[in-house]
Amino acid sequence: MQLSKKDVLEQANKAFKNTLMETLNIEAIDYGDDFLVARMPVTPRVHQPDGILHGGATVALAESVGSFASHVFMDTDKFFIRGIEITANHLKSVKEGFVYAKATFVHKGRTTQLLDIRVTDEAENLISICRLSTISLPKK
Repeated sequence: MQLSKKDVLEQANKAFKNTLMETLNIEAIDYGDDFLVARMPVTPRVHQPDGILHGGATVALAESVGSFASHVFMDTDKFFIRGIEITANHLKSVKEGFVYAKATFVHKGRTTQLLDIRVTDEAENLISICRLSTISLPKK
């Protein structure tokens, strides 16, 4: 049974409670057949000392949305998902507003998955491009 968009977003936001995602105010906001989108507010809480978005916060957003996308699109009754590698290229800085991370699959294998995560600002300017590899390991 395929979950509805509302169900997936509720499931994601419930899973984010009491985690790093809640600390960073990351919220899942959109979902489709092959993507998941989350957003994070850019406030002093996620700034570098000079007042711009910290690259580590951007990577935390990207890994969060990418890992949850793998979780949604894989059979988590039989497998658990773990991130195994992430890369990020930061292209533009942001001082305020929201950043949005859209995770889409490049490869969706039974054991490994590769996701492209594009982080944009409110004006849809590309902020960072990330790649996340995840692994599906059998539950014992």
